Amino acid sequence: MDSRAPRFTPILIGSCIIIMICFAIRASFGVFQIPIADEFGWLRAEFSLAIAIQNLAWGVGQPIFGAIAERFGDRKAIVLGAVLYAAGLVFSAYAITPGQHQLLEILVGFGIAGTGFGVILALVGRAASDENRSMALGIVTAAGSAGQIIGPPLAEGLMAFIPWQSVFLVFAGMILAALLALPMLRAPKLAEKVVLEDNLGQVLGKAFRDPSFTLIFVGFFSCGYQLGFVTAHFPAFVTEMCGPIAPGSMLYSVGITSTSALGAAAIALIGFANIAGTILAGWLGQRFPKKYLLAWIYVGRTLAAGIFILLPITPLSVIVFSLVMGSLWLATVPLTSGLVGYIYGLRHMGTLYGIVFFSHQLGSFLGVWLGGWLYDIYGDYTAVWWVGVAVGALSAIVHLPVKEVPLKDRGAVGLAA
Repeated sequence: MDSRAPRFTPILIGSCIIIMICFAIRASFGVFQIPIADEFGWLRAEFSLAIAIQNLAWGVGQPIFGAIAERFGDRKAIVLGAVLYAAGLVFSAYAITPGQHQLLEILVGFGIAGTGFGVILALVGRAASDENRSMALGIVTAAGSAGQIIGPPLAEGLMAFIPWQSVFLVFAGMILAALLALPMLRAPKLAEKVVLEDNLGQVLGKAFRDPSFTLIFVGFFSCGYQLGFVTAHFPAFVTEMCGPIAPGSMLYSVGITSTSALGAAAIALIGFANIAGTILAGWLGQRFPKKYLLAWIYVGRTLAAGIFILLPITPLSVIVFSLVMGSLWLATVPLTSGLVGYIYGLRHMGTLYGIVFFSHQLGSFLGVWLGGWLYDIYGDYTAVWWVGVAVGALSAIVHLPVKEVPLKDRGAVGLAA
């Protein structure tokens, strides 16, 4: 057995449970876009702005919750996040104007920050050994993808029986139920002594003066843009642009009889493919420089999106794109978080990764909001896809100069990558 294979400890299992439920709900919001807009007569941009605000609040909240976890404990940060998440969902179920919905998405965004990657990955990163860390981060990220498989079809299925407002209430109960995994998350010993000697202000100062931190920050932008746009708009894009599901086809025989169902299934397929993609990324991150792996992932995303939008949109092309993009979907997360922890240390990994993640969420905000705004102007999503291709290519380039050497060792080994 590979000595670098992580054991499924209570911390790893509990972290996977919380991430899976958090992202099952998070990944389902695109399914609600058409039902909510149709019920209230909202423009596409109005719902898109609500989800964009959610993404931005998630980004703002991530370093805050990272700091809360480091100061008061991981479990307290997670409880606060779950309560805010549930409250945002409950109140959103009763929102009847775009302004109300947009305001309440701030609560949801902060809730995701407290129950999502920033807090959980830092917890797992501190608990894992050096040789197992990258793989452990990949496993937890893959649990988020498992949630993505569950969330959209669950939302679609529930709305066949109950109103979308009731689905929000069900999801609020689910995120609170995730807190049952908290006893498994006993705080591990903090990072090595040399890292503990620096306080947060010193670590932040060193990171902000390091050009590599800026490059990682910029590079994570396109990941957020692509994920935000696809999660929020891909179900609607497929519903409107894809050719009909032919009776007697394989899709029809497994219950996917409409383009609406195909849109929800596409998000689930992305999550399914990404389980393997993130675990593979974690495994590769233990063996190869993370910056080069990240560059190749962004190259793959850029090519996948460009080819998809150039070809006719058919049920087959939707499935192929979902599987290809899914294999690269969250593969950036264990590599980026692992890169931050490796270069800048583990003690304040949650805060530092939270700052980098803010760039990701700026991209998400733009991808979601721009998708709705340009759709209302042009009647389709073509321009938004091409912006995603451009920023993906930029991210591939900016990771190449990153100096993948621990900051504390730079003086001894020089500034070589």
